[in-house]
Amino acid sequence: MARSPRTLKADRQPIDIGWVECVDLPDLGLSRIKAKIDTGAATSSIHATRVKPLTIDGQLVVEFWFRAHRGEAARKYRAPGVEQRSVKSSNGAIELRYVIETTMVLGSVRWKGHMTLANRNTMNFPILIGRRALRRGFRVDCRRKWTLGLPEETDR
Repeated sequence: MARSPRTLKADRQPIDIGWVECVDLPDLGLSRIKAKIDTGAATSSIHATRVKPLTIDGQLVVEFWFRAHRGEAARKYRAPGVEQRSVKSSNGAIELRYVIETTMVLGSVRWKGHMTLANRNTMNFPILIGRRALRRGFRVDCRRKWTLGLPEETDR
């Protein structure tokens, strides 16, 4: 029987993870998505194209297209929008990005957090997990990867 993800309490030991792990985004129906763990980035990010803000019942909802795995076709997703935020990208450029709120699961830890929507097409990993998410009780060992389990595809 699988254990349900937990929210890390202050008295628990940190969970050791590598520089790349698989993350689940259950609100979006996504599981075992390859993610780079990046202590230099403040906010987590997900690859998104065709980003479109919508107002549904007076609330911001952001529609975007995402391809979970190489070789798969992109699919349309919707998530609650939080705001638009100026973010300094990895190349130093300031970009205005939409921020969504979604549930993330990394190992046995589950939390509701923010992710910016960015075109990560040139990046090796479609998701980046930033330090705001990592402060929930993770310790990153940059010498290791897949400490929480190997991805299902063969192209690791």
